[in-house]
Amino acid sequence: MGNTFGHLFRITTFGESHGGGVGVVIDGCPPQLSISESDIQFDLDRRRPGQSKITTPRKETDTCEIISGVFEGKTLGTPISIIVRNKDPRPQDYAEMAQKYRPSHADATYDAKYGIRNWQGGGRASARETIGRVAAGAIAKKILRQIAKIEIVGYVKRIKDLEAVVDPNTVTLEQVESNIVRCPDAESAERMIELIDQIRRKKDSLGGVVECVARNVPKGLGEPVFDKLEADLAKAVMSLPASKGFEIGSGFAGTLLTGFEHNDEFYPDEKGQIRTATNRSGGIQGGIANGENIILRVAFKPTATIGQEQRTVTSTGEETTLAAKGRHDPCVLPRAVPMVEAMVALVLCDHLLRHHAQCNVFQPC
Repeated sequence: MGNTFGHLFRITTFGESHGGGVGVVIDGCPPQLSISESDIQFDLDRRRPGQSKITTPRKETDTCEIISGVFEGKTLGTPISIIVRNKDPRPQDYAEMAQKYRPSHADATYDAKYGIRNWQGGGRASARETIGRVAAGAIAKKILRQIAKIEIVGYVKRIKDLEAVVDPNTVTLEQVESNIVRCPDAESAERMIELIDQIRRKKDSLGGVVECVARNVPKGLGEPVFDKLEADLAKAVMSLPASKGFEIGSGFAGTLLTGFEHNDEFYPDEKGQIRTATNRSGGIQGGIANGENIILRVAFKPTATIGQEQRTVTSTGEETTLAAKGRHDPCVLPRAVPMVEAMVALVLCDHLLRHHAQCNVFQPC
């Protein structure tokens, strides 16, 4: 239960952090989409560990294998299975955690729910589970580009109290990938890298905010009431490890405005298309895309695993202390960028297919 996401474009992830491997099964991908392992590998390389001094030193190539659903470079319309085998697990690093609960981790809650847990790393709660999401997201991105020319770009907006100045309407992937922290504001990026490196040396961690923009999203995507587009986006990104908050458009800052100040007024553009003069709605109104850029933000907490000694208890309730071992990110934000992009892509791909399945047959989508 809880390992499957989506309706028409549906994914199920599998595997544990220090098991044989992790991966995903994708159902509902249209047939005859050209896809290769290299298409998927690009985003997996952006997510993989060991990229730089500000990420976990775990050495994994995260090389993907497509084991079903693709023939002669094209999708068959049948389930696509992708696996990434773990090459550098060190379960012995976690032996102490077999009995001691790590503060702010899922150890205690997994025991409460299942009565058993894989203490080697985070098991299913590990960010390594997101490999399957990112692999599936790469396929979703390709579908979105081919059908509707939708472009999705995520980037680090803030680390702790260092906030970048970025225009989501013009930011490019090349700008994002120009530095190891994935912040397109070069000046802010330098300060962020320095701050993360400082906190790493102290065996501590930092959190921050990833912002993501989806451009060229067709009007009409989304469903009324329970499957509103922003509701599905919120569920998608809030299912990511370490996520703690979601905003779209003006977000919480919108509460400081009056209705007159906040409303997005309409106007006809030079082609006679209905547009909004501002985009405080974040590209969605009434749960349905209005044709403007969808702009959202996701807050990530500081990495829970740190090397400093902290108070905790054993699985039998005895007080103790723990200075966590293992290889972990001092800040999850740089590697979270492709994860956020993937979840946004999965939601938009699912809604795009749903939209084409039920739109007005007398007026083409």
